[in-house]
Amino acid sequence: MRHTVLSSLLSGAAAVAPVLAVLGADGARLAARPAAALTGARPAGAAGPRVVEYRGLRVPVPAGWRVHRLDADPARCVRYDRHAVYLGRPGPQPDCPARVVGRTEALHIEPAGDGRGARTVVHADRLAAITVAPNAEHETRLTLPEAGVAITGVYGKDPGRLQRVLRGARLSAKWTAAPRPPAAAPEPDVRRDAPAAGSPRDAAPGRPWVRGKGFDTCTAPSLATMKAWRPSFKVTNIYIGGAARGCAQPNLTASWVRRVRAMGYRITPTYVGLQAPCGSRPQRFTRKNAAAQGAKAAVDAARRAGALGIPEGAPLYFDMEAYDSGKKACKAAVLRFVDRWVKQLADEGYVPCLYSSAKSGIRDVGRATGISKPACVWFANWNGRASVYKDPYLPDRWWSPHRRIKQYRGGHREKHGGVTLNIDSNIVDGRVH
Repeated sequence: MRHTVLSSLLSGAAAVAPVLAVLGADGARLAARPAAALTGARPAGAAGPRVVEYRGLRVPVPAGWRVHRLDADPARCVRYDRHAVYLGRPGPQPDCPARVVGRTEALHIEPAGDGRGARTVVHADRLAAITVAPNAEHETRLTLPEAGVAITGVYGKDPGRLQRVLRGARLSAKWTAAPRPPAAAPEPDVRRDAPAAGSPRDAAPGRPWVRGKGFDTCTAPSLATMKAWRPSFKVTNIYIGGAARGCAQPNLTASWVRRVRAMGYRITPTYVGLQAPCGSRPQRFTRKNAAAQGAKAAVDAARRAGALGIPEGAPLYFDMEAYDSGKKACKAAVLRFVDRWVKQLADEGYVPCLYSSAKSGIRDVGRATGISKPACVWFANWNGRASVYKDPYLPDRWWSPHRRIKQYRGGHREKHGGVTLNIDSNIVDGRVH
């Protein structure tokens, strides 16, 4: 779910890019630790917070937080909407829900690169000086080459809560380098995945829209899963960033995007930013800053799309979850936000689009006058009807032709090519990358 301001934490050879802590996927070292260190439990009668030791780092775990070892539970979904500490790398196909929106304080600590560290003198006491500044992602990502580890910390509304947890982390005097991670499974050969020359397509090269079946899920699936599902689907969604993006994206890279498109998929890149003032998620814009936040979201979304190799001219969807559109001030704030999202994203060179509920965000924007409107929409109406038209909330003349996607069924499990995912179902006659 990265722009952070951190105090200099290390000196000499250790004075590197923003740094947090030392962690990794050292199952052997963890196995040698007491059960309390593995689970985050505190022995009976012990004072102070629970402490997890991981590759030499001592991390205080606040009451109520869970500790998950991804080496022992590789299918565990790294979710940012729950208080938790995740240790190690996720497996190739995390078992995530179809949709998670919203963030709270959580930590994910994993090896960086091959997980090997070059231990030098580290002034661990300076970890207490970390500053986490507010940013568009509600996230800070840090790397400590000396230990060969990286950390992702996320927060809900107040970065100070995350900062307090991080400031309590300390390096211990004992440290054992993690073994090399197991070799990754070979990625599918894009030459075999690409459609054969002359094969029929509903999305001709260069055509900005497509018709067909699509699915979305919280975290980008593995390439092997995408290949297995390709005969059943033409379109998939990716969540490229935003303060309310609820799942980690261990698979999502520019290479993943390139290879999935080579398989014949088309993609709907989606940014999950701040939500409506009367929405149910904790990350919200306000009536006063709606326009400014809409512009900031567009700038950040364009930057993230570019980092994934998604070129200018592609559509980017903003995910505006359902809200109470009967509240006039709230609805007005949403319209100001969308107006600036559309204008700014067009200035950034991308096609501005919108995902929302058919009976709140999409209907409100469709009826509005005096605002800049998205070029394409993706609307949610879980009535089971796989048709983008004849919807009770959207007149057929809105966003027609080839500018509509409908999410017609919410989270459920489906199996294709022998692989099961938790997905939302979509029918597409709209703009895609």
